[in-house]
Amino acid sequence: MSDIPPPTDGSTAAADARVRAQYEAMPYPPRDPADEARRLVVGSPSHWLEINHYLFAGRRDFRMPLRALIAGGGTGDACVMLSQQLQDQRCPAEIVYLDISTASRAVCESRLAARGLRNVRCVTGSLMDLPSLGLGQFDYIDCTGVLHHLDDPAAGMKTLANALQPEGGMGVMLYGEYGRAGVYPMQDMLRALVPEESDPAERVAMAKRLIRFLPPTNLFRRNPFLSDHVSGNDGALYDLLLHSRDRAYTVPQIAEMTRHAGLRLVGFAEPLRYEPATYMSDPQISRRFADMPFLERAAFAERLASNLRTHVFYATKAGYDTVARPEDTLAIPVLRELDAAQLAQGLRPGMPLVANLDGFPWRATLPPLANQIVALIDGRRTIAEIYTAMGASGSQPLWDDFRDQFEQLYVVLNGINHILLRFRPGR
Repeated sequence: MSDIPPPTDGSTAAADARVRAQYEAMPYPPRDPADEARRLVVGSPSHWLEINHYLFAGRRDFRMPLRALIAGGGTGDACVMLSQQLQDQRCPAEIVYLDISTASRAVCESRLAARGLRNVRCVTGSLMDLPSLGLGQFDYIDCTGVLHHLDDPAAGMKTLANALQPEGGMGVMLYGEYGRAGVYPMQDMLRALVPEESDPAERVAMAKRLIRFLPPTNLFRRNPFLSDHVSGNDGALYDLLLHSRDRAYTVPQIAEMTRHAGLRLVGFAEPLRYEPATYMSDPQISRRFADMPFLERAAFAERLASNLRTHVFYATKAGYDTVARPEDTLAIPVLRELDAAQLAQGLRPGMPLVANLDGFPWRATLPPLANQIVALIDGRRTIAEIYTAMGASGSQPLWDDFRDQFEQLYVVLNGINHILLRFRPGR
């Protein structure tokens, strides 16, 4: 465990109290329950399609009961999203929301009430108290932006792993070290200017003043990937620069922490960001990393890109491959929060798919059949049925050509989290 950042020095109880006080005063992220009438906040981890794809090989039957824990649920983004999605799937789910902040819990409960969601039980407490809370075992645990605020994140990860069913899994978000360049020197400077015991309003005012007068050489000022402090919300600024306890992680540190907890890291959301080939076109260098194991490639890509502010990943207790694979033609491709017809219309033959990956201009060449394949993805057809449907239009390609092009398309769209796989129950 030598490469995992050690727990912070000083009084753990005092630091715990400051963290709790911060989220009581400034629940984060700020959310208005009235907004539930017009939109569902959707993200990663914990989208139901991701859970199925990464942790249950796409074969989870959501007609069966599922127990989920939202460990450190904040104002409720993951809790509300998963609760709504499982209700939409008519899944007999029991979701337990757990957080140290009563103010954050109140926001989450108001959001759930606004949607009429009743499959959530809310509990106030720390995830470190799980052994004594008597909440039982879970099929799935979400822990988003929480472990890096604990005194001992590795112990927190192990506590959560111990609360999983034998074949259960977790979706986790942790801060990324390289993408947060400049944050921690800023935190240190602000502690020197206004001690943590100072009035929060005074600390916020000093942070804004310091930002305004930073020299152009300052790492924080030069980091274009950090934007929380420009939103105008004091809670976001406080969480970024005035938090009393947070740290950031690299891919190797995450891998070691999950291993130490008895878990296996199975995938990162937006896997394309963790492939060196995404950022490197030189063939001689590319050949060197092509045969690296998955986690070594991910670590190389993280250093190469240097812009990953957060890491979203899935880890499992199961000892077998839990990620859905496109080689099985009974797999059903599903577009994640996208309209097939609209996406297909934008995939012009011969035109690359272009995206801005936090400052990196990414371009991907798509196969000629890309728009025809996407147009037939409806979340119900299997890969084989999409091929058959293409024949109905009189333009059915040879099977081997279709399979090759589907897999090329899948690598690209799955890489940016646009397409995931599931199977019909019982398959």
